[in-house]
Amino acid sequence: MASNVVLVNEEFDVVGTRPIRHDGNDKVTGRARYSADMTLPRLLHGKILRSPHAHARIKSIDPSRALALPGVKAVVTSADFAQPSGKVADLGEGAMANPKWISNNCLAAEKALYRGHAVAAVAATSLQAAEEAIALIDVDYEVLPAAVDLEAAMKSDAPILHERLANSENPNIRPGGLRDDDDTGKATNISNHFIFELGDTEQGFKDADVIVEREFRTATVHQGYIEPHSATAMWGEDGKLTIWCSSQGHFQIRDLTSLVLGIPVSEIKVIPMEIGGGFGGKTVIYLEPVAAALSKKAGRPVKISMGRTEIFEATGPTSGTSIRVKIGADNNGMITGADITMIYEAGGFPGSPINQACQCVLTPYEIANGRIEGYDVVVNKPKAAAYRAPGVPAAAFAAESVIDEICEKLGMDPLEFRAKNGAKEGSRRIPGPVLQRVGYEETLAAAMQTEHYNTPLKGPNRGRGVAAGFWFNGTGPACATASVNADGTVSLIEGSPDIGGSRAAMAMQVAEVLGIPAEDVHPSIGDTDSVGYTSLTAGSGATFKSGWACYEAAMDIKQQLLQRSARIWDVDLDDVEFVNGEASHKSDPELKLTFKQLAARLVGTGGPVVGRGNVNPPGVGNAFAVHIVDVEVDPDTGKVEILRYTALQDVGKAIHPSYVEGQLQGGVAQGIGWALNEEYVYNESGEMANSSFLDYRMPTSLDLPMIDTVIVEVANPGHPFGVRGVGEVCIVPPMAAVANAIHNATGVRMGVLPMSPGNVLEALWAKEGK
Repeated sequence: MASNVVLVNEEFDVVGTRPIRHDGNDKVTGRARYSADMTLPRLLHGKILRSPHAHARIKSIDPSRALALPGVKAVVTSADFAQPSGKVADLGEGAMANPKWISNNCLAAEKALYRGHAVAAVAATSLQAAEEAIALIDVDYEVLPAAVDLEAAMKSDAPILHERLANSENPNIRPGGLRDDDDTGKATNISNHFIFELGDTEQGFKDADVIVEREFRTATVHQGYIEPHSATAMWGEDGKLTIWCSSQGHFQIRDLTSLVLGIPVSEIKVIPMEIGGGFGGKTVIYLEPVAAALSKKAGRPVKISMGRTEIFEATGPTSGTSIRVKIGADNNGMITGADITMIYEAGGFPGSPINQACQCVLTPYEIANGRIEGYDVVVNKPKAAAYRAPGVPAAAFAAESVIDEICEKLGMDPLEFRAKNGAKEGSRRIPGPVLQRVGYEETLAAAMQTEHYNTPLKGPNRGRGVAAGFWFNGTGPACATASVNADGTVSLIEGSPDIGGSRAAMAMQVAEVLGIPAEDVHPSIGDTDSVGYTSLTAGSGATFKSGWACYEAAMDIKQQLLQRSARIWDVDLDDVEFVNGEASHKSDPELKLTFKQLAARLVGTGGPVVGRGNVNPPGVGNAFAVHIVDVEVDPDTGKVEILRYTALQDVGKAIHPSYVEGQLQGGVAQGIGWALNEEYVYNESGEMANSSFLDYRMPTSLDLPMIDTVIVEVANPGHPFGVRGVGEVCIVPPMAAVANAIHNATGVRMGVLPMSPGNVLEALWAKEGK
């Protein structure tokens, strides 16, 4: 089989190979333990009472009837939490948030802000008793008008979610916080507003020969992870709290739970379970402090698990958006100016991914004159959470659709236009930062050379579309500990939950340094007491940052083994080298010891060898992707069939190419679902009509062709192995690529997501004047 890896920059012994994943057997045999598998002696079952209203003032909560039910051991409300400040605070490790919003999203205080908002919780000896009990909790609601439509929520007469919400108009308060009681500022649902500018945008449009301006709307969508949220909490006799849960960062779960409960982080241990999908949606807390509060009251361990309807109605989807894009270019095919305004839903509390959208939307292009404006708006929907390249796919759908229309008007090949205007090392982004070494030019060149792009597409109602995307990828603190075993294996403990094959990637980086097989490194994810602070598995940062920590731990081992070898041979350390898993004397070829031989002699040469890596690395590798898709549109029904798909991406260095391919294919599959089917359907009162997988239509294998991948390797000079993030940018281009293909097939420009059969058919009818 021909390799799908191009521009290979350096060959390694282990990195770049395809060993069997370390956790594969446990997962396929059912031995892997997920959150819902957790059980403990005397375990109580928790259940949450959720608001039936999208917007209501909570006047009173009376749990007396529930507490009288046999088997009920505890009821909690927001009054059982600490009452944190409503000011935006530094949560440590660079994280900023409003503690009150975090607490109130777990259990509503003054108001219920979306249908499904948690109001109270029960712990009982059986799940049946808990379910009966929540129906007996009496809540007196004052039902209020709901603000569900994004642009309507911005109007002066809109229902106000937070009467004291601060925004950028309050210079002394960070946006997203609360104004003081005596602050008489105007109430608003706009929690943040900012503008990025570069050059002279007005002059840029004056210099343009072609200008395209369009408006776009995208629906609220969910990450669609298969495993529902579940958390188990237990207080020990020492007064310390232990939590078992699946998340994308158990240190963040610990820290946020500490904030909500008002106890030190040192009194909380979070044990990570296997995670059945996250995609950004498991970076926040929902159940953990609730289970902990119930456990504290009941004096017994408590487990709470969500059902699928709760997942849809009460956990964070990504934002619905309203976007206006205006881009101009001259007849030579150079972009002269761009102006984009984006409005993003935050849900019931401030904090949409609008900033990330603004940072990334035009980064694939070198634009001298541009303006990007962003709004964060609260609406009566679940609080928005991250979803793969948060905020950027919707932004790219809009911008890349306009770029495609400009190419059409100029009669230019869409990939050649992108290459002509493409960002490169030294390009300044409109939000300010200058790009370092990136591989966008190489990725575009590889796309132009693909058999897919160079094969004519034949047949009626068929079209081809392309789109590009960018994500800056993440970093953060990370720690790893590696210990050498007497049999020549290595036990590796790191702190990044594995949601995409990162165990293997970590083990492979250790194995590469030590010159041993990847199978001889045994990776595990440590709890918050067993490994140093490690930030979220998010932002495409885990293999970059935690991989670097593992690399440093392996380098520490390597240095210690050099010292042991010098001691054994009674020579100077400078005379010893360690290459390809073997220590040797530089001038005496008879003096050699393999890694296994050294491991067997540790006790007699100084004791255990333990390597440590503690990093917060700079040098993040920005990533670009280019996608090509062929579609066929049924003119009678509006149904879009994906015929062929190729995803190309600069990954820096593919540690495990098979997992990289899987990430790219998964991002494309989710992007196609977002493009064609997925949406939250709400009525005017804020009730979701499709809160199940039966009605919320996600793609299956029957909806997709085999997704081809091309791995472009342009090394990131800021990482020991050249790694760039992989898992985010692959979801950025699909919606725009599919939209551009639909236009190529039908002549219709789609301005809404999803491009469902009904929406496509309406667009076709509008074109035909029906």
